[in-house]
Amino acid sequence: MDERHVWSVKELNTAVKDLLEGVPVLRRLLVCGEVTNCHQNGISGHWYFTLREGTTKKDEYAVRCVMWKWDAARARYTPKNGERFVVTASVTVYVNGGDYQLRVTDLEPEGVGDKQRQREQLIAALMEKGYFDAERKKPLPPYPGRVGVITSATGDAVRDVLTTLRSRWPVAKAVIMPVFVQGDKAAPSIAGAIAYANRWQVADVLIVGRGGGSVEDLDVFDDGRVAQAIYDSSIPVITAVGHTKNETIADMVADRHAITPTQAGQLATPDIRQVLADLEAAGERLELAVSHQLEHFARRLEGLADRPALRDPQIYLRTKAAALDLARTGLANAGERDVTRRKGQLGAAAAKLDALSPLKVLGRGYAIAERDGRALRAPSDARKGDKINVRLSGGSLDCLVEEVHNG
Repeated sequence: MDERHVWSVKELNTAVKDLLEGVPVLRRLLVCGEVTNCHQNGISGHWYFTLREGTTKKDEYAVRCVMWKWDAARARYTPKNGERFVVTASVTVYVNGGDYQLRVTDLEPEGVGDKQRQREQLIAALMEKGYFDAERKKPLPPYPGRVGVITSATGDAVRDVLTTLRSRWPVAKAVIMPVFVQGDKAAPSIAGAIAYANRWQVADVLIVGRGGGSVEDLDVFDDGRVAQAIYDSSIPVITAVGHTKNETIADMVADRHAITPTQAGQLATPDIRQVLADLEAAGERLELAVSHQLEHFARRLEGLADRPALRDPQIYLRTKAAALDLARTGLANAGERDVTRRKGQLGAAAAKLDALSPLKVLGRGYAIAERDGRALRAPSDARKGDKINVRLSGGSLDCLVEEVHNG
């Protein structure tokens, strides 16, 4: 009996598949190459393409790739023939065909990884400097007279903005500043236009953007020069980079961020229909308030007209004159009574003062002895031989102390 195991093709291919897919390093790897034979299945939605490298037949290598539609839907980039991509993939085997292939879950153009790292470093630096802080963002003018539009002169963005301005706020003047929006000239072109608008104050608000494009086309809005120009702008800036899944650095620095140029035009201007409606409502409120005030003053006037002073001024004046005479008489009587009272108080005080007068004391036979103008209160205040003055009721005596008797 033949004990040899004869493999079927399916068994072999399945074993190879299991073997390759069991190698950890092959479960997730990055592979770089040029995309060729790229197409999407119209029924399943899956993408099929080949990654190729080499320039001649001898050194040319290739590997087939498949990207399921759900992975493609999440990816930021779409594979394109002739372009070099770095794919994130795992190695698998197509059992029916016996071919090994890469199952791609994500991809990006070659060099984008470096750009992403540079972008993240720039975001971190600007965040540390406060470029994204909400408190430094400027408010938009409620009724702009001039709206600056910094974008391509021939793209959809400028047309969308102008259409929106004409529809919402036709009183504003649109100031178009054409710039490059992709390529090496784009960043200095946009930054220069923002600086020019600020130097000459050409607008009350600026709209900076473009009408969408590929991820690579939008790189200019992640450029540090554009971010710096927006940060330095004294004029409020609205960014409008259409059809991008992620915020650009310019969006983060801008005072407001719109997802499309049309929305930017809406943010920059009020709706004239709403403004006119608000004015009409305000006019009605003002008219009603004035009417109420007039009614209030009319009622006050009627009340004043019923007062005696206005009905018969002569009677009112005679009444007030009589009241004035009565008050004058009362004031005069009160004054006389107060004077009499105060005279009595003054006489009593004078009598008390007179009773306490030293002259009265002298008149009763007493005398005041003084030395050097000071009254002597005790014998010890004088010494033998002192000259003293004795004041009597009718005059004074100059005396000489011959003896001092204490006690």
